[in-house]
Amino acid sequence: MKTDLDHLMSDRDLAAVIVVSEEHYNATRDYLTHGARVSGGFVVKPHGQPPVMVVNPMETEEAKASGLQVISYSDLGYHDLVKQYGDQPGKLRAMWWQTILRGVGITSGKVGVYGAGDLNIFIELFRQLERELQGIQLVGEQGRTLFDEAMTTKDAAEISRMRDVARKTNEVMALTWDYIAGHRALGEGVVNADGQALTIGMVRRFVRRELLERDLEDTGMIFAQGRDGGFPHSRGQDRDALQQGQAIVFDLFPREFGGGYHHDMTRTWCIGYAPAQIQEAYGQVIEAFDRALELTKVGATGDLPQITVMDYFESLGHPTQRSKPGTSDGYTHSLGHGVGLNIHERPRLHHLFKDVLQAGSVVTIEPGLYYADQGYGIRIEDTVLLEPSGALTNLTPFHKQLVLPLGG
Repeated sequence: MKTDLDHLMSDRDLAAVIVVSEEHYNATRDYLTHGARVSGGFVVKPHGQPPVMVVNPMETEEAKASGLQVISYSDLGYHDLVKQYGDQPGKLRAMWWQTILRGVGITSGKVGVYGAGDLNIFIELFRQLERELQGIQLVGEQGRTLFDEAMTTKDAAEISRMRDVARKTNEVMALTWDYIAGHRALGEGVVNADGQALTIGMVRRFVRRELLERDLEDTGMIFAQGRDGGFPHSRGQDRDALQQGQAIVFDLFPREFGGGYHHDMTRTWCIGYAPAQIQEAYGQVIEAFDRALELTKVGATGDLPQITVMDYFESLGHPTQRSKPGTSDGYTHSLGHGVGLNIHERPRLHHLFKDVLQAGSVVTIEPGLYYADQGYGIRIEDTVLLEPSGALTNLTPFHKQLVLPLGG
């Protein structure tokens, strides 16, 4: 969590970290600035000190909402640098970084670079910085980064925001159920009172409107019917009309509007009725979910619930990534992942990794079975919080009923 940053920096021998945004939304910047709504600039955190925001003068008031020290470009003489190096863009950027670091007291040591931006710019920028910076070594990292480790657990303020997003997301899921249920059957199709077919695109637009009403935004929901649902990341086809008796995988993972914390949940529905094959597979997925939930505990490693689910599915004859690596049938993915400012964070619930589940972690539990050639996919997903007390709180209370009856 955020209070761990200084010791994580010490582990990496970092004098400071600098987070650059280049006008992109940046989860790392959001993390350090408590969600301050600025469109660019830099955040510098010296070791042992709070972060400092360096922003365009037009955004100083927005930046001050973070509660952090704010320095404007003008305070650091950016316009003078432009006059001097304006015809040398590489030199200008390098001197500007040097000015920013020195402006917050960083004149030597390792500085970790994080954030988001255009790769072409940064490849060239780093070549220039190596020539211009004196006494400062810019470094990156791969694998389990400083922010990966910090974000593994959430503090009380983060958890409060995530509870709010979870509540609103569950509301939208319930409204979507009711919206579909308000239609009627026509043959195997689903139509409104005027006989117009209900399409996936219509459902998706309904969901987006309801999210926006709650200051949430869609980040690529999955609403995949029939064969499409047999591919875990198929989004579904907007033009397709909803059909009774086909499994629909509805994966909803919105975030706070404009960027922020996510919730992640999936339900599988069959409108009107469920064929016996789907009912049987659905029951197996629910059983796998329940077994995994029992093993998702503070101090456990994330491989244990995943292995348990694999053991169960394999005992029923389903292939898994362990029994048949690369399979596109059966259980084809990991059991879950951390959730936060990024939709996928640590810890991982995967049989090849032993991430320790800690108090303050927020993770998904999402077993599934996929058989595209048989025309269906099934996934159930809840997001759960491992409380500081060690208790597990399910942030996804919406029911897991398979058959969605029509009442229109």
